[in-house]
Amino acid sequence: MSDRRRDSRTPDSPSWARWHPDGLVIALHVQPGARKTAIVGEHGQRLKITLHAPPVDGKANEELLRFLAKQLALRRSCLRLLAGAASKQKTVLIDVDESSARGLIAQLAAPTGVGAS
Repeated sequence: MSDRRRDSRTPDSPSWARWHPDGLVIALHVQPGARKTAIVGEHGQRLKITLHAPPVDGKANEELLRFLAKQLALRRSCLRLLAGAASKQKTVLIDVDESSARGLIAQLAAPTGVGAS
């Protein structure tokens, strides 16, 4: 395993992903109440995700974490909302090792435009 203390601000990493000693941190711009849940692409320095769930009672946050876990083939318990519970600007921590992080970044960066409704 690589040195977990190294920051992943490397030229091949998108601006919305960085390595943290606890795992991969991704910066998101989330649009709740959309027609479907999907990864849309980059939105400034963040990855944009549309969510079918409304922004009520934490439903959008829960759908976000469930959707990311499914897209990345991870257990839901591997994802944690670090910041932005009541905001469109969210930060999520994914509990993985650095060697797995590169593959997850590639999966998230692939423009699919599809997701779970």
